[in-house]
Formats: sequence, C-alpha cells, structure tokens
Amino acid sequence: MKQIQTIVNTVLACALIFLLIVTGMPNLQARAATPVPTTTPGAAAPATPSACDANRTIHVSGTAVVNVKPDRALIKLGVQSNGRSAKDAQEKNSAAISKVTKVLKTLGIESKDIATDWYTIEPLYEDYDSLYIKGYRIYNIIEVTVRDVDRANDVMVAAFGAGANQVVSVDFYTSELRKYRDQAREMAMKAASEKAKALAQSAGADTSCVLNINENTSSYFNGWGWWWWGYGNNQNQWTQNAVQNVAPSGGETPSTEDNPVSTGMISIRAEVSATFGLK
Repeated sequence: MKQIQTIVNTVLACALIFLLIVTGMPNLQARAATPVPTTTPGAAAPATPSACDANRTIHVSGTAVVNVKPDRALIKLGVQSNGRSAKDAQEKNSAAISKVTKVLKTLGIESKDIATDWYTIEPLYEDYDSLYIKGYRIYNIIEVTVRDVDRANDVMVAAFGAGANQVVSVDFYTSELRKYRDQAREMAMKAASEKAKALAQSAGADTSCVLNINENTSSYFNGWGWWWWGYGNNQNQWTQNAVQNVAPSGGETPSTEDNPVSTGMISIRAEVSATFGLK
C-alpha cells in the first residue's frame, strides 16, 4: 500500500513539472526572439540626425523699400535777435518768439507740438581781433510738429510774418513707422529667401532651414534718425524686387506747384542677411 502511494505521488510530481514547462514555453520563445542590446561601457548614445545640415550653407542678403506718404512734418524755425546788451537782445527775442508761438496756435498747432530745440547767446565784437563788445546776438530755434503736412508751407509763411527769420530744416515722416518698418522687414526676409532658393537650385541643391538672421540697421540712417527716408528714387535700385508703394489714406496728393516745399513720398528701407542650410 505504501509503495502504491509513493508511485502516485511521483506521477503527480512529474505531471506538475511537465505542466509548468509547457505553460512557460511561449515566454521563453519571446525572450529568445528579442535581441539583447549590446552596449560598450563608456560609449555615447547614437546621435539623432539633425533636420538641418550646418555643414552646407548659403549666405544671402535681402533688401526692401516701402514708399509712403508722410503724415507729419517737423519744422525747425529760427529767431535771431540783436541788442546793445544781453537784456535788450533777450527782450527782443522773447517778444518775437511769443508772436511766432501765438500765430502758430491760430493755425491749430498745439502747445505740446512747439518746443525749444536750441538757444544760445553770444557777444558781438567790434572786429575779429578786438575785445570790445558792441552788442549781443541770440539764436533761438524752435521745433514745430505739423500734423497736417499739407499746411507745412502755411506754417512757415505765418511764422516769418510773425518774426521768425530762419528755416533751419524741414523733415517729413510717418506716425506709423513701426507698421511700415515691420512690413519692410518681412519683405526683405522674403527677398532673401527667394534669392537663396534660386541660387541653391541653380547649383543643383535646395534650401532647408534658416540657421542665422541678421538685420543691417546701418542702412536706415538718414542723418536725422535711424530710418532711411530715402533721398532720391535711386535708392530703390538697391532692392531685390521688393519695392511697395503704399497709397495715401487721404486721397491724391495736392498740387505743389505754388508751394516751395513738396511732401512727395518717403522711403522706409529694411535690409537683412540670412544663412540657410542646404539639402
């Protein structure tokens, strides 16, 4: 009886072992099919290929000009006064400036648009080598911002009638400089992209991503500010099919045949340089 029980236990144990081997076989096969990565100690992970090849590049520039009708004028008017004494010269100058300011306000120029730009007083000598002072001279220059550019000539005529005796400068600009500046930048970048693509394709390649962009701000210098208003239409010859004329919002520009100063159009220019990757 004891021998029979031993035989039965042995059979059951063998059956259990067989069952465990059968149920674990798929997992063993799956593990055997999965390759085990081999790594070398200290070796770096493989680099992910870049979308842009910085070893093959093309460098180009792009320029654009936006021509707009100015809507502001900055006029510098001078009042020069002489007197036997400094007090006498100052009284004459103050009276003249007061008259000029008053007449400007009658034309609709607000006080905030009238400001002193330069004021100096100097002695007048008998002759070059003499130390004898025969009088004093005052130079007083005021800046007048005219928000209706078509009245710039009226402002100068009225100011001279009130006592001004010098026009230092007349500059025209736009109050929407940022708008047109950004527009010129966008056009300049488009011109650079088109040039890079054309050059690359002519060499049997094509452009991919932009690696670097620089803006040439020195091209905007006009002697008065950092944006080039463009003295003459020949500035447009430096552009690359990126010139745009913005229509004046107030309709046609009035005739300037009877006016000594013509507003015309001002040019807002942008220049960029860019480096593109090749593919």
